[in-house]
Amino acid sequence: MEQHDIEEDEFGFSRNYFLAKELGNSGKKSGHKLADIDVVDEEELREALANIEQKHEKEIDELIKTYKSSYQEWVCELRCGFGLLMYGFGSKRTLLEDFASTALTEYSVVVINGYLQSINLKQVVITLAELLCDQLKAQQKFTSRSLHKHQQPFDSRSMDDLIAFLDQHHLEDSDSFICVLVHNIDGPGLRDPDTQQYLARIAACSNIRVVASIDHVNALLLWDKKMVHTQFNWYWHHVPTFAPYKVEGMFLPLILAQGGSSQNQNISWPILMKKARMPVNNLYATCRERFLVSSQITLNSHLTEFKDHDLVKTRRDTEGQDCLYIPIPNEALEKIIKDTSQ
Repeated sequence: MEQHDIEEDEFGFSRNYFLAKELGNSGKKSGHKLADIDVVDEEELREALANIEQKHEKEIDELIKTYKSSYQEWVCELRCGFGLLMYGFGSKRTLLEDFASTALTEYSVVVINGYLQSINLKQVVITLAELLCDQLKAQQKFTSRSLHKHQQPFDSRSMDDLIAFLDQHHLEDSDSFICVLVHNIDGPGLRDPDTQQYLARIAACSNIRVVASIDHVNALLLWDKKMVHTQFNWYWHHVPTFAPYKVEGMFLPLILAQGGSSQNQNISWPILMKKARMPVNNLYATCRERFLVSSQITLNSHLTEFKDHDLVKTRRDTEGQDCLYIPIPNEALEKIIKDTSQ
């Protein structure tokens, strides 16, 4: 092909591109909404997922065997003061519970199911304090009389006092510890910053070791450098199991099912309704903290749809900040959120 022909083709391509852009921009905006999509019933979709035949069972079994052969190595890492963080595609729930039931029989293990929507972390810390107290009594470092004299009951103490108790008292055997097994430490019941700070402080206690799994793509945003390297002191293990998230998925709505898409559609409404006006930067920080968006661009795309339908408006406050507000009475907004979350 001659140089002249190449230049003609490139010019034609460029011209057609800009013509298409011009025609596209001149057209009317689509009135279609995500809510108009005819989605599958959630029960029907869950049944279909349960009936999917698992493939490569032989290869997966061999893979799991290689993990099991590393159990003693994992225990050694815990004895050395590390926390174990398991990542990789597939549910790691069965693997971690098998590890605890076979390799950690000499230790007390407390399990936290982070995939649940809400978790009573204080009750977990109370349980840890009671276990440590029992072990100290067994080593005769603590008596019932001294416990009664110097301490109030664990269930009436604050979180800070409980964590201080876990950190102040040391077991005689340096290899002894209480293991906290956390399924999905990045789960919905544990994602908020305060909970993660408490978990990091618990992990930093000399008698505590944490074994946890993560699955969320933004899990690393939960921790700062100090939490990763000093408090949790993670030793990372890539352990893809390719197992379905059957148990974990029971507590989460399916995005492709009816009722499962409300989280993305209402990404800003529940947050904005709490304030008459909210700066855009504050909304982005809150949405990212709750794992609703991973970038400002994603948030803007949602807000653009809301603005096109006059569901969200912008107004400048006295400090010159662009603030978002919803031009709907709170009573009506609360009813909308209630209806879409059912």
